[in-house]
Amino acid sequence: MSDMSELFDRRIVLGVTGGIAAYKAAELVRLLLRGGAQVRVVMTESAQAFIAPLTFQALSGQPVHTHLLDPAAEAGMGHIELAKWAELVLIAPASANFLARLATGQADDLLTTVCLATSAPLMVAPAMNQAMWRNPATQHNCQILGQRGVVIVGPGEGEQACGDTGPGRMLEALEIAQVVAGYFRRGMLAGKVVVITAGPTREPLDPVRYISNHSSGKMGYALAAAARDEGARTILITGPTRLAAPPGIQVMQVETAKEMLAQALEHGAGADLFIAAAAVADYAPEKVATHKIKKEANGELHLHLVKNPDVVAEVARLERRPFVVGFAAETEKVLEHARAKLQRKNLDVIIANDVSDTTIGFNSDNNAVWLLSGEDAVEYPTQDKQQLARRLISDIAARLERHNNKAS
Repeated sequence: MSDMSELFDRRIVLGVTGGIAAYKAAELVRLLLRGGAQVRVVMTESAQAFIAPLTFQALSGQPVHTHLLDPAAEAGMGHIELAKWAELVLIAPASANFLARLATGQADDLLTTVCLATSAPLMVAPAMNQAMWRNPATQHNCQILGQRGVVIVGPGEGEQACGDTGPGRMLEALEIAQVVAGYFRRGMLAGKVVVITAGPTREPLDPVRYISNHSSGKMGYALAAAARDEGARTILITGPTRLAAPPGIQVMQVETAKEMLAQALEHGAGADLFIAAAAVADYAPEKVATHKIKKEANGELHLHLVKNPDVVAEVARLERRPFVVGFAAETEKVLEHARAKLQRKNLDVIIANDVSDTTIGFNSDNNAVWLLSGEDAVEYPTQDKQQLARRLISDIAARLERHNNKAS
């Protein structure tokens, strides 16, 4: 097990809701305790149908809390005391029903009451059937919770107990424990809200075709993970990719440039840092055909394209403007074109790379970039994108701090 010393002496209330993934919560308790955390377990009535409270009592060495109006519990550590005691309230597994009740502010059992009464951060690890996870109601509830600052961990993808395959299964206990440890880590971006765009956009021509680019999203996802590891509440706005969402990050899925702009403006307003790593399509078809476009007899197809909104420039124009970092993917005169974009789009920093080099950039696991500001230019030689992301986030965080010190 990797180092999780940040858990030492942390006070964690673990909420367990109904679902077959409740068995994973037992291993999660063991891992949190091994890291040195103090754990108090709260179980819903439905959770007790899947795993006995005695299991958690034996693992944690503490009484398990199950009822809101329990005279014995209220005489000891009642719901208000639990809410005050917690440094983090973690719900794993979090069922679709619980997410809905949490989003609407219900307090009709012990766990929802603790969540409503606590001033501690909330973290949820969803677990449900893939169709329930994909349902717009569940997605809407998660969006509401994310906007309130609730950290959503997962879910993962794979085979489910019902036989389906897809997103919705709870992350493994070790993954969740590592996210919790990282949350307590006091990094350079602790307490900051960071919004990152990643991946390509798709601009539809008709129901089966679209215009896009070769962006894999790897750089943006790596930056999101690095920002999370530095303590930031990280929001990742991503176009279509084949990548798994990093645990502990709020993920907003989009398709088109206009959808990405809407999310960027919503989450960028009031954020501390905005990093535009997405490869947004510059143009989109003026009209989207209702039906599949048929081949022309002369073998030609003429498209009329219109310019897409410039996402990073629009964020830089916000009244409550974050510190804005752009990307410049160039094939020639990389530094010259990057500096022009830095000034034209009113950015604080721009990261430039040469996408004509097939060994780095799009779809590669490696990258080499320049980081430019109005004051300097720093070169980062070819390296793994994960390592590069950590170095970039460290540099950007230091620049953000200097910027904030000047502003104050």
